[in-house]
Amino acid sequence: MQGFYSKLDSSPSSSPLLGVGLGREGAPVPLSLAVETEKAQALLQTFSSASLLASAGLGMFCVVADHALQLSVIQHHLWLRAALDNATHGLIGLWSWAVVIGLRKKSDLYEVLLAGLLASIIDLDHFYMAGSLSLKAAVSLPQRPPLHCSSLIPVLCLSLRFLMWIGRLKDAWCSLPWMLFISMVTHHVRDAVRHGLWVCPFGNTAPLPYWLYVSTTATLPHLCSVLMYLTGTRDVISTKHGVAIDV
Repeated sequence: MQGFYSKLDSSPSSSPLLGVGLGREGAPVPLSLAVETEKAQALLQTFSSASLLASAGLGMFCVVADHALQLSVIQHHLWLRAALDNATHGLIGLWSWAVVIGLRKKSDLYEVLLAGLLASIIDLDHFYMAGSLSLKAAVSLPQRPPLHCSSLIPVLCLSLRFLMWIGRLKDAWCSLPWMLFISMVTHHVRDAVRHGLWVCPFGNTAPLPYWLYVSTTATLPHLCSVLMYLTGTRDVISTKHGVAIDV
């Protein structure tokens, strides 16, 4: 999961002033070709052995955590069950984002913790819908609360990206919409095992098979990473920080 420094920034064999670099045999290579090679290497890192191992660990964590939550000592205590269930949402969210960005520096840890927080605070809409701080009321709602509508995910992510563009924050915080995407999707997919996905205005889907939830959670970071590559988000981050992000 370690990142790597861009050869375009650190290697003496390339120079943006000349517009060329040196290949392995010392032959000049056009800078555009070197850039494309660098981008291809970054994409290949999305499916590195470390990344795949981390994703497999994420899938195993989902299974172990869900089985642990079924223990009678937890099921018989409402607050304990709710707290551990919400913590599991948070850990899955932060783990997923850690797979996407890797952990290379201190600021990456802050990003991962933020992703976990976003995945957890979604459940606050239960209390908003109940109009009470009573946990019993929050978990006994007649209908699902607003942030659990899966149709909101693309709306919120695209709106956030637009607001960042308006505020000229697209370089410094270009990964934030993707972080929100990961946090919300992992939360919704996990809940969908029991309740299905709520897709407004079409209603609820059937509950997801458990294997589909685990496999989707484990592969989602790689899908997100590829989409970030295709939309140019990885290029922006690499250009700004001089590193090619891998997972």
